[in-house]
This record gives sequence, C-alpha cells and structure tokens, in this order.
Amino acid sequence: MSERMPVKFRGGGFAPTSKRGIGILVFVALIGFLEYGTRVGFISNLTMPRPSDVFSTFIDLWSSGLLWQHLAPSLMRLLVGASLGISAGIGIGVLVGLFSFIRAGLVPLVSALFPIPKIALLPLFVIWFGIDETSKYALIAFGTFTPTVVSTYGAVDNVDRSLIRMGQSFNLSWLSIVTKIVLPGAMPGILSGLRISLAIGIILLVAAEMLGAEYGIGAYILEAGSLYDLERLFTGVAILSVMGVTISAVVGLIEKRLLNWRV
Repeated sequence: MSERMPVKFRGGGFAPTSKRGIGILVFVALIGFLEYGTRVGFISNLTMPRPSDVFSTFIDLWSSGLLWQHLAPSLMRLLVGASLGISAGIGIGVLVGLFSFIRAGLVPLVSALFPIPKIALLPLFVIWFGIDETSKYALIAFGTFTPTVVSTYGAVDNVDRSLIRMGQSFNLSWLSIVTKIVLPGAMPGILSGLRISLAIGIILLVAAEMLGAEYGIGAYILEAGSLYDLERLFTGVAILSVMGVTISAVVGLIEKRLLNWRV
C-alpha cells in the first residue's frame, strides 16, 4: 500500500491577511523621496514644501495650542453630521432592502439625489439653516446619507437567499430571520459603505468650514492657501490624511469585532 502524500491546504488563497509594516514603509518611502527631491532641486519648493518643514509647522501648531483649537470643532462637526446621516442611511437602506413598497417609492428618489454634488448645495444649506453650525451638520449628514442608503440596501439584496429559505424552513419568525440572517449577512457591505460615507463626510467637512467658519481644519487650509503658505497648507492636508487613516482603522476594528464569524 503506497504512502499517502499530504495535500497542502489551498483554501486561504483568497483570505487576505494583515502585513504589518508595509503601509508604514510605503509612507516613509514616499516622504523620503519628497524630502530628497525638494532638497536636491528636481522638485520645486514653490509647488511642494519639504516634508521636514511641514513637520516643523505641525510641531509649532501643536505647541501653540492651535491644533486642538482647529481640530476639536472639525471632529465635532464630523461626528454629529456623519452620525445623523449614517444612522438614517442605514435605517432607510434596511427598510428599502426588506420592503417592496418602500423600495418602489424611495429608490428613484435616492437615485435622483445621489449624483448631485453635495458641495454645490452648500450655499442652499446656508440659506436654509444659516451660516452657523447647523448648516455644516446638515451638509455632512446629507452627504453621508445617500451613499449609506445605496450601500446598505445593496448589501441586504446580496444576502444569500438560500440562507433565508433555510430559516423559513425551520419556521423562524420574520424578525428572527432579519436579525439573525439578513443583518449579519449584510454587515460586510454596510461597513464597506461606511468607509466611503465617512470619506465623503471629511470632504464635505472641509468644504463647509471654508465658508463661514473661524476655526476648523478647512478654515485653516483656506487661510494658508490665501497666503500661499505651503507649509501650513500641507500641514492641514496631512491632518486630514491622518483623520482618514484613523477613521479607516476604527472601522477595521469594528469589522474585526462584528465579522469574527467569517473564516
């Protein structure tokens, strides 16, 4: 009887694993290239400041206390506006995915609202809600609402129907099927849409703060741009990038927590 050869498990080929340090290495290589280019001269300092000067500007912003003076209102505006838009978007998206009458009534409306550039509506929101914080909250909420609705009802649609029929065959109630099959099955798509919605929220945050805001990252960038202060301008852009990376990391932790059933 011939000896059996062990077969290597090949099921993990499409299960991505985290490669720690690769992302940081890419950032370091890019910053090093920009620093070298601006010092040697093949990258003009008139169009790209040295990363070391940008870092020095960030340290000055930190030590002076202006960093939190600008960052705190921005985070509050993003938190309030995105929370309103995303929570409403998930709720409406689930209803659209579950009920045919709601889908027939709201999908055309959402499809009409989704492609509208939300930044173009900023003057209208100022007219409706005034130039204070309410217009900024409303713009961010509206901008995050429509992509969340689209991603949520798409995720509900993509839940495996055989699992739903299996639940029905076991005489599970409608509510049990929704809470134990539909929502867990739709959660990966909902969280993927959450990343997009929050990125849109940051873009709209900057646009809203460039109109009628004394403090905020958007106001800081606008002031630096009007003075052609590239170090301050790129410092503001770097802060927005860090915000984006941090939000993505937080969503990743939520995914790891909620989707630990995936193998």
